[in-house]
Amino acid sequence: MEQILGFLEKTFTRRTAFRYLDIGEDMNVPDDFTQTEMQTGMWWRHLAAGGVAGAVSRTCTAPLDRLKVFLQVQTSRQTIADCFRSMLKEGGVLSLWRGNGINVLKIAPETAIKFAAYEQVKRFIKGDTSHTLGIYERFCAGALAGGISQTAIYPLEVLKTRLALRKTGQYKSILDAAIKIYTNEGMKSFYRGYIPNILGIIPYAGIDLAVYETLKKKYLKTHSHNEQPGFYMLLACGSCSSTLGQMCSYPLALVRTRLQAQVAHPSSDKASTTMTGVFRTIVKTEGVLGLYRGITPNFIKVMPAVSISYVVYEYSSRLLGVNMT
Repeated sequence: MEQILGFLEKTFTRRTAFRYLDIGEDMNVPDDFTQTEMQTGMWWRHLAAGGVAGAVSRTCTAPLDRLKVFLQVQTSRQTIADCFRSMLKEGGVLSLWRGNGINVLKIAPETAIKFAAYEQVKRFIKGDTSHTLGIYERFCAGALAGGISQTAIYPLEVLKTRLALRKTGQYKSILDAAIKIYTNEGMKSFYRGYIPNILGIIPYAGIDLAVYETLKKKYLKTHSHNEQPGFYMLLACGSCSSTLGQMCSYPLALVRTRLQAQVAHPSSDKASTTMTGVFRTIVKTEGVLGLYRGITPNFIKVMPAVSISYVVYEYSSRLLGVNMT
């Protein structure tokens, strides 16, 4: 146990560590790469190692992610155990990984688009100056970059939700699912839930960044300037910021998933096909707590997802020749 904590402490205390926290909700504001990393091309190795770590992490925690999606779309008060048993009964053990394939495939385009957009927005904000971006400027750049990347890959998000909820034999493959959805429901269905998804970026990224930076600065003010926060302090800061960000943005994520899961029909009631309509229906029929259905497995997967991500990132970085010092 001490060896594991020592390994994670060494990884956490590196400056690049928090870039690659992966819980399957990629709405956080990325850190800046140094000028040296940009000039030497080391940045793409960091991104590649982070992508591999994210793929392994998401695959290991996929059953919890699918459980979360199932609970989000359930209108009945089904427990986690009941939902888990029903998934196993319907499709067996392998069904727990439904939707994971596309969840892994979308890591590369999402990361690449987000990084490119973030760099371009930073240049626009800086202009001809070379000053370091402040917390508010970083938030604006990160939120805008997140919005651009989410817009580009959003159809994959809808496919992920539909594949996670599919019945046995409903779709033969990812391509088959895309063709059937397009044929039966049209192109608009690939952007169902888009508005709450984009709106969710603002509270998640803003609170995550603000709380983490504030807690870290408070620590540095009360300690020596040369003393960097240790493993437990960084873990506490990251956990608090991520938890608060998720708590504030989760109702929007739930509404998004409900909209993504709906099969569009011309005669559908407008109240059930709009963001505000779904929100009102949930509050009316399930209460305020209904807006947080599925958040428990989402929190449960955080620690294993982060731990796996860091360990895999460490070894991936070594294989790619990334200088970790």
